[in-house]
Amino acid sequence: MQENNNINKKKKFNLGNIVHSSGFSSLTAALMAIFLGLVFGFIIMLVARPGSAVAGFRFIILGGFNRLGDVFYFATPILMTGLAVGFAFRMGLFNIGASGQYTMGMYFALYVGFMFDLPAGIHWVVAILAGMLGGMIWGFIPGIFKAYLNVNEVITSIMFNYIGMFFVDMWVQNSSTMYVSNMARTRYLPQSAQIPALGITGSNVNFGIVLAIIIGIILYIVLEKTTFGYELKATGFNKHASEYAGMRGKKNIILTMVIAGGLAGLGGAFAILAPSAISGSSMTYEPINIIAANGFNGIAVALLGSSHPLGIILSSIFISHIQRGGTLTSLVGFKPEIIDVVIAVIIYFSAFSMIMNSALGRFIRRRLHHDVDEEVAETANVVTDHNNKEAE
Repeated sequence: MQENNNINKKKKFNLGNIVHSSGFSSLTAALMAIFLGLVFGFIIMLVARPGSAVAGFRFIILGGFNRLGDVFYFATPILMTGLAVGFAFRMGLFNIGASGQYTMGMYFALYVGFMFDLPAGIHWVVAILAGMLGGMIWGFIPGIFKAYLNVNEVITSIMFNYIGMFFVDMWVQNSSTMYVSNMARTRYLPQSAQIPALGITGSNVNFGIVLAIIIGIILYIVLEKTTFGYELKATGFNKHASEYAGMRGKKNIILTMVIAGGLAGLGGAFAILAPSAISGSSMTYEPINIIAANGFNGIAVALLGSSHPLGIILSSIFISHIQRGGTLTSLVGFKPEIIDVVIAVIIYFSAFSMIMNSALGRFIRRRLHHDVDEEVAETANVVTDHNNKEAE
């Protein structure tokens, strides 16, 4: 009897840990946001074109499965910028400058790709590391301003989006080695500087997605399983308390922004160093004085993934999946921008994660507790009947 009670208590305890964990709360909130966003998008499609709404919605939900290579290729840069935003947010900082860090990382990767003559086996590796360095530099400066002058990182990092974009466009246009003036874009990168492809026909997907997922997993381990990660999170929760406990708050702020910038810079490198689906070509950069959208898409990915590295991996793939499906809605008469509406609504609802969690999460917890209580009561009745029979 004692053994049965211990098993029941242990089962109840474990189940309670799951339903009350922050990960469970984030998951339920994200699923509710996705569901509401898709429903809202379907309603808009019904209003716009009733006869094509079902077909268009089917493309959004299922279209990405026919273009998995593109899904993973387009997920790679937003995964990295999402990690850049989410990592900083876990430290109590809002890195809205991921776009500038992404662009600077792209330029550094381009520079090594065009200007360095290296063997094929290491050229693309050095170019990727250069992209990370470019992003780290562009994250370091707002970190210095925040740590030593207490200047809000939102202000400095968003201004550095513009500064970085204009710098890169100027540098590219002034380089005859990189830029083709009559095409208004950069030349094709040498084959040695391109990240090896994964071999999916008609797609740009390459080993960048593998590296990005590995980086996300490493980031999770660092944040959750190391003293360094604990110190960074403690600084984010309360800078003054962490300094009182012996942690170096200013150093941690700078490190956070440097690491976040490096992650975004890697996103730029992965995007520009990708081989093209057309043989003999590669991705190119077009200096048109527009801030890179992937930096701001990373904010959406980080919000949907609750700034958790593993959640960001999943949310980046999901966002890329419905984006690829959304481009197919034009086949049934919809503007491709319909998917932007759906994503915007999903992110809007994810911003109210606590409200949605208090509704859906509370319902699930009540249901699970009810099932557990019924099971415990049934077991207790069986044990009582057994004891009564022995007494007779």
